[in-house]
Amino acid sequence: MRPSLLPFFIFFSVIPVEEGSFENVSSQCHKVLNDCMEMHSSTIPQCLETKMRNCRRRRTRINTPGLYMKTVSPSSEARVDTEYGHVIYIPSEAVQKSSDEQLKTSGRQVDLTVSILNPSLFEAHSNEGSPHEQILGVWLGKQDVHNLSDPIRIVFVNANQNGTGKCVFWKLSNNSEQGNWSTDGCKTTQNNTDFICECNHLSFFAMLISPDVPDPAHVQRLVYISYIGSSLSVVFTIIIIVLFLCHRKSKADHSVIIHMQLTGSLLLLHLFFLASSIWSKTEWVFCQSLGLMLHWALLATFTWTAIEGFHLYLLLVQVFNIYIRRYLLKLSLVGWGLPTITVMICRVVGAYGKYTITKNSSDIIVAMDLCWFKTENENSIHRAMRYVTVNGYLGLALLFNVIILAVMVVKMRQLRARSVQSRGRVRRKWKDLATILGLSCVLGLPWGLAFTIYGPLSLAGTYLFNILNAFQGVLMFLWLLSITCKSIQEEQKSTKDFTQSHLSS
Repeated sequence: MRPSLLPFFIFFSVIPVEEGSFENVSSQCHKVLNDCMEMHSSTIPQCLETKMRNCRRRRTRINTPGLYMKTVSPSSEARVDTEYGHVIYIPSEAVQKSSDEQLKTSGRQVDLTVSILNPSLFEAHSNEGSPHEQILGVWLGKQDVHNLSDPIRIVFVNANQNGTGKCVFWKLSNNSEQGNWSTDGCKTTQNNTDFICECNHLSFFAMLISPDVPDPAHVQRLVYISYIGSSLSVVFTIIIIVLFLCHRKSKADHSVIIHMQLTGSLLLLHLFFLASSIWSKTEWVFCQSLGLMLHWALLATFTWTAIEGFHLYLLLVQVFNIYIRRYLLKLSLVGWGLPTITVMICRVVGAYGKYTITKNSSDIIVAMDLCWFKTENENSIHRAMRYVTVNGYLGLALLFNVIILAVMVVKMRQLRARSVQSRGRVRRKWKDLATILGLSCVLGLPWGLAFTIYGPLSLAGTYLFNILNAFQGVLMFLWLLSITCKSIQEEQKSTKDFTQSHLSS
C-alpha cells in the first residue's frame, strides 16, 4: 500500500526588512509561485527557495488564498495557524538566526510568510519519486539556519486518522536539480490522531504518512498465500469446467449453468491476478490492459455471486411461477455485460496502471507490484472510481446475498420444525451447517472480510481474507463435489427403493 501525504505544502519564509521599505527584488511574495511555474524552471523547488528568500511583501490588503503574512520580533516566538488546521511554532532562536546582525541589535521586526503549495511541484524533481498525495511542507529562513537547540515544531492534522507518519525534509542533490525526502535532523511523535514534527534546521518539510500494514514477514507470507491459493484455484476451476463439459446433459439444470458461470469468472479472476503480478513491470499499455481485465474479472465474480443469490431467492421464496423467458440469456447479459460497461468507463478516465504495495519501515521498500488501479499520478477521480466500483459494488452484492442467506436459514428452520422425527436430529444440524457454509462460499461472503481488516484484529482478518479468497476455486470445487455426490446417492437410493417395490409386487 502506497504511502500517502497531506495534500499540500506549507512554505515558510522569514524575511527581515526595515520599517517602511522593501528589498529591491524581482518578485513580490504572492507572485513567486506563478513566476517559477511560468519560467518552466528545470527545478521548481530550487526556484521557489531562491525567490522566496528574497521576495518582497505586497502593500495591498487583498486576500490571497493560501498565503499568510505577519511580522514578528527577532526575540519573539511565532505561530501560524493554517485554514487546514495545521499549526507551526517557530522558536525565537530560529527567528534570530534567520535575521541579520543589524536587525538583531536594532530590534526591528521581521516578516513571516506562509504559502500553501501543490505537492505535484516536487514530485517531478525527486530522484526516488516522492509520493503523490497528502504532503505538508515547511520552508524557513532568509539566512541558512541549522543545528537549532530549540527545534521548530509543526502539528500536522491527520485527516484520515489512520496510518503512521514520519517527518521528512526536501534535500537537494549536489547539482540542485533533483532532490529527495530525508529524515535527518527531524523527530516525529503522535498526539492522538495528529502528528508532531520537530526539526533542528529550516527547509521544505513534509509529513510522510504510511498506512498501517503488517510486518514485512507477514507481507511476504500473505504474498505466498495469494500465489499458491490462486494457482490451485486455477487448477481446480479448470477441473470443474472440464468435468461439466464431459458430462454435460442436453438440458442442464439452470443452477448448474449458473455455478459454471461463477466458476468461469473465478478462473479468469485468478488467471488475471497471477498475470498482473508477474507482468507488472512490462510496458505501460500492456499493464493497463491487465489491470482492466483483472478489474473486469473481479466485478464479474461479484456479479455472479449476486446472481447466485437471486436464483436461490427464486427457488426458496418465489417457488411457483418462476418461469422467465430466456432466463439464462438475461442472466448472462447482466453477469458479463455490467462489468464490461463499468471497466470501459474506468478505462476512459485512465484509471488503470501499476499499483504498488509497500510495507512500513524506516525506508519505503516495495513488497509487490500489480497491474490494477494506478497509484502513480492518481487523482481524486481515479480514487473515487476505485472505491465505487470495488468497495461499493462489493458492498451491494454482499448486502443482497446476506439477506438471501438469512431468508434461507429461516426457511430451513421452518422445515425442520415441521419434521416430527427425532432420530438423526444432531446429524441434520451438522448437515445444515455444512450447507450454510457451502452456500456462504458460493454467495461470496468471504469477500466481506475485506471490510474487517482494520482495527485490533486486522492481522487475523487479513490472513483469513487472503486464505478464503485465494483458495475460493478450491472451495467451489469441494462444494460442487459434495452436491454431485449427494445427487448420486439420492439417485441410487431412489433406484433401490423402486427395484425393491417392483420385486415385492
